[in-house]
Order: sequence, then C-alpha cells, then structure tokens
Amino acid sequence: MSIEGKVVLVTGAAQGIGRGIALRLAKDGADIALVDLKADRLTGVAAEIAALGRKTVSITADISKRDDVYAAIDKAEQALGGFDVIVNNAGIAQVNPIASVTPEEVERIFRINVDGVLWGIQAAAAKFQARKQKGKIINAASIAAHDGFAMLGVYSATKFAVRGLTQAAAKEYASAGITVNAYCPGIVGTDMWVEIDERFAALTGAPKGETYKKYVEGIALGRAQTPDDVASLVSFLAGPDSDYITGQAILTDGGIVYR
Repeated sequence: MSIEGKVVLVTGAAQGIGRGIALRLAKDGADIALVDLKADRLTGVAAEIAALGRKTVSITADISKRDDVYAAIDKAEQALGGFDVIVNNAGIAQVNPIASVTPEEVERIFRINVDGVLWGIQAAAAKFQARKQKGKIINAASIAAHDGFAMLGVYSATKFAVRGLTQAAAKEYASAGITVNAYCPGIVGTDMWVEIDERFAALTGAPKGETYKKYVEGIALGRAQTPDDVASLVSFLAGPDSDYITGQAILTDGGIVYR
C-alpha cells in the first residue's frame, strides 16, 4: 500500500536525513512541503522532487518558534491542497561533558530538539482535527532516546524527551485517529556526524575520524547508516501499513542498541 497523493511536511529537509526522507516519500508518491531555515538549500531539494513528478513547496521557518510551525502547516495545506503527515525531523547535536554544559547550550538544544517537536505535534494534530481527518505524526528521536551516551548527555536528554512526547501524544490523540511514532537512527554518515566527530576530537584529543570509525565498528551489520536507511522506516510509518502502530520509538541503527 502506498502514500500516493498524500501531503507530507518534512522539517529539516534541506540536507542529510531530512533530504533523504523527503526524496523517498516523493518517490513513493507523496507531495512534499519542505521546511528549513536554509532557504537556499531547499531550492535544490525542491528541484529533485519536481523531477520525480511530485508537487512541492519550500517554506522557510524556525521550528523552535510555535507560530512559524503553525504557519508552515497552513502554507503546506494551501499550496498542496491537503495535509496528511508531518515528519518532525529537524534537530541539532551537541557534544560536551555534563560538567561543561552552559545554560545557553541547554536552552538552544531543547528549544530546537524538544520544543520544535512539541510545536509540530500540536500544530499537526490541530490541523488534522480541523480538517476532520486522521493523520500521522512522525518524530525524530535517536538511539540516544534509548541509551544515554557519554559526552552526549544533554543531547540524549532531548531525545528521551522526544520519546516521552511521542508516547504521551499517541495516547492523547488516538481517539482522533492520529498516530504518533518516532524513528531512532544510529550512526548516519551526514554532516551532523562530521561535526560530532570533530567535537570529540577537540575534547578528547582523538584523531579526526577516529570517533566515527569507533562507533561504526560497533554496528552489527558492519556499515554506517545512510539517510535512505532511515527514510525506509519513515515511509513505512507514513503509509497505511503502519495504521495499527502508535506510541513507538523504533530503532533503525543496524544493531547498536537492542530493545
């Protein structure tokens, strides 16, 4: 069963996992609203989606701001003629020992990783209910939503929070026919992991590339994850075959964390 003709909004869609998700969902037949702060990078992703024969709209928004998220969903509905799925993908990483984290760093990562997901859940559910339809909410968590990782303590806390929001929202919105799930990637070969590796190198003295290599070597399936690996799970969660799944934070990590 497919998502042909569905309208999906993807945050953080300009690059990395978000771009991979947007392209996979377009290939599977959905029309895509692309949301990011990096408007220039959205142009290229929009062109790739148009080349697949799907409709798209690019929206510049700061997902940490509640009004921006509500406005983005309104724009998606107006431009694409509906609204069926939100993928709350946007997020940032932070590498720092707990002893060194500053209030400003905590505020920033929670505002993006947690507040951004909360506003996405809230705004999407409100739109589904206003349209008197069922809907799907899909949130970006992480293996760090299941295990806390050293030097990634505050990042882990934000992803545990996303997992909690996913469970609570699933319970609150089930009676409206709205499912809420999360995907939990592991070590994905994107710009974010380049930044994580460089930060580990600066803090620990490890050579650049060493931390990434160490984590990849711990993956049971023997390779780093790609955005396409993540997008496959998201496409399943966006489609009708997942209609009886809600409140789950599903690991897609090649075998790092086991639950």
